[in-house]
Amino acid sequence: MTAPDLAPPSAPPAQPGPAAPPRPPNLSLQVVGTALTIVAVLAVGLIAHLTAVSWLQYQRDQQTLFADFRAELKLGTAPVGQYRVSYDANGAPLPEQLVAPGSPVAVLRIPSIGMNSVVVVEGTSGDVLRAGPGHRRDTVLPGQRGTSVLMGRQSAYGAPFRDLSTKLIPGDPVYATTGQGESEYRVAGLRRPGEPEPKPLVPGAGRLTLITAHGRAFDPDGVVYVDADLISPAKPTPARRFGESSLPAAERVMGVDSTGWIWAMLWGQGLLLGAVAVTWLRTRMSGWHAWIVGVPVLAFLGLAVADQAARLLPNLL
Repeated sequence: MTAPDLAPPSAPPAQPGPAAPPRPPNLSLQVVGTALTIVAVLAVGLIAHLTAVSWLQYQRDQQTLFADFRAELKLGTAPVGQYRVSYDANGAPLPEQLVAPGSPVAVLRIPSIGMNSVVVVEGTSGDVLRAGPGHRRDTVLPGQRGTSVLMGRQSAYGAPFRDLSTKLIPGDPVYATTGQGESEYRVAGLRRPGEPEPKPLVPGAGRLTLITAHGRAFDPDGVVYVDADLISPAKPTPARRFGESSLPAAERVMGVDSTGWIWAMLWGQGLLLGAVAVTWLRTRMSGWHAWIVGVPVLAFLGLAVADQAARLLPNLL
């Protein structure tokens, strides 16, 4: 006969208590997070644009410009003055048109600094100089009688004039090809603002002046001028229709293209909305899922804002 089981009955399982109510999102933290997101995206976008994207953009623009200019040279339609002369199918002259800013006007070659076949465009505003060195529109084209002025960037967008002040020495050759053929110059010297300017040209002589920023990248302490004398025969020189007084401020030395503010503000508003949307997603799903969706959008908007912000930098940077 077995003894009865005297073990106490097991206690019923404990019932879970009511779940704690979710903590309401902290609005102040969301605002701070959104602001930090915008600042971070802008900083990364601007750095990426100036160090990588702008160089790729410069290479693409140069390839397109070189192909266009080579075709114009072959057809004999490359501009040789401030106005473009063209003809219809019957050979009759068409009304003259001002050479549009950004149009290819020359090819520059400076072997001593490793510059091979860089296309020079018309105009010197910051927007135009993103594609390559620019020809100041109130001066003659390279190879013609008088002083031709070319301006180029030191740090961003291919930095075509980066080595002007460090590698060029008097006597170095400079070659320029326009619709009138190739011309050869010899570097006469380098100078900074306030230093003696070269002697005035004698009638029939030509000079090429190259201008860029001087000093550390994106933090210049001034500008540098390189003067080169024309040693090949001067080309025919069309009359100039307008002078330096007609140039807008954006096309002068260290000029700023203020029109970039409008697009920078519009793209900035898009970036703000994108950052707010990503912040809202983080309150509805896990952080990783929100960033997977938001990073491509923020990256695109950040680069767009950075592209417009770069237009607000001085044109020689």
